[in-house]
Parts: sequence; C-alpha cells; structure tokens
Amino acid sequence: MKTDLPRPTEAEVELLKILWTLGPSTVRDVHDEHTRRARQTAYTTTLKMLQVMHAKGLVIRDESQRAHRFAAAVSRDATERAFVGDLITRLFDGSRARLVLQALGNEGAPPATERDEIRQLLAAMEKSSP
Repeated sequence: MKTDLPRPTEAEVELLKILWTLGPSTVRDVHDEHTRRARQTAYTTTLKMLQVMHAKGLVIRDESQRAHRFAAAVSRDATERAFVGDLITRLFDGSRARLVLQALGNEGAPPATERDEIRQLLAAMEKSSP
C-alpha cells in the first residue's frame, strides 16, 4: 500500500471489512460477524488478530469502557486505492487501461447497474479533463 501503514494480510482485510461495515465494535461483535461470514475461529484468535492489527496501526482501540472497541484506522476507499495502485504498478506495468480491460472481460460482462456506474464515471472524467 502507498500509505505509511503496513499492508494488511488477507485475514486482516476480512476483519477490516467487518469494521468498515459495523463501525467501532467489540471483539465479540467482530468475532460473531467473522464467524457468520467466513469460518469458525476461536474468540481468542479474533482478539489476537485485532491486537496485532492495533500494534501495526491498522485499527484503533477505545479503552474507555470495559469491553474495548476497535475501529479501522484507515478508510475502505483509501485501502482499496492503495491496493489497486500497487496492483497496477506491479502486475499491469502502470497501465490502468489493461487493468480495466482485464476486469471488465473477466467472468463475463458486469451487471447493468455496474455498467451504468462505469459510464457515469467515464462521462465525468471526460467533462473534467482538458
């Protein structure tokens, strides 16, 4: 990632997704949602992962109550941008077009709603570029 924060692992991204959805949450909240979404893990595993993520600076911890609450330290948008930027640089030799063409041609055409969003984004880019 291009931020000062370390790149989250795949498992850490899963917990960040939960925190982005739920907002500040207790370990129990995160653990229950992670178990619902992914697979059964021990509560202590979730706790340890959040502690490691806190040490890395990926999450912040509110210790003002008995049950500590964790929240993502970076936004989903910033994290996605950093991952995509890194992917464009490392895999697509800096070509955004190659990334987009690969993404749009992979697994068939995107749904109509996503195609509309893409058209709107392209139209806005056309208007704003000289």
